Amino acid sequence: MYAKKILVPVDFSDLNDAAIALASNLASDTGAKLMFMYVDEPTVAYGGAGDVFYSALPDDHESLRRRLKETQPTQSEVGYEHHLLNGDPASEIVHFAAQEEVDLIVMGTHGRSGLTRFLMGSVAEAVVRRAPCPVFTLKQPVHELAM
Repeated sequence: MYAKKILVPVDFSDLNDAAIALASNLASDTGAKLMFMYVDEPTVAYGGAGDVFYSALPDDHESLRRRLKETQPTQSEVGYEHHLLNGDPASEIVHFAAQEEVDLIVMGTHGRSGLTRFLMGSVAEAVVRRAPCPVFTLKQPVHELAM
């Protein structure tokens, strides 16, 4: 596989660790640069009669920037950069990948299904469907309950 740019969307969950490690190894092997991205979603409030309002509450962008800057490759020789965007995560990831001519997207997926997926949506699924490049998804492992 040849890649110059690998996009790694993060949400600061434990699931990101596996995606970052995989992307770091791929970047080390191919000489690619990693592009870590966090998309801050606007807060949505619903009013009467089905109206949708976007909250004017300020997000703590400095805290988000700090957390994003703490995100680094697991391989020290890999080049990287950080991007903090605002909007719908799937749309922003796809748009950024197209604009920056990203060669590969590596991202975790929480593996939601059924009602949870219907209510919360699936960012990974939307990215896979609309991305201009290959998308490597890592599903969160399901641990069996001990009996």
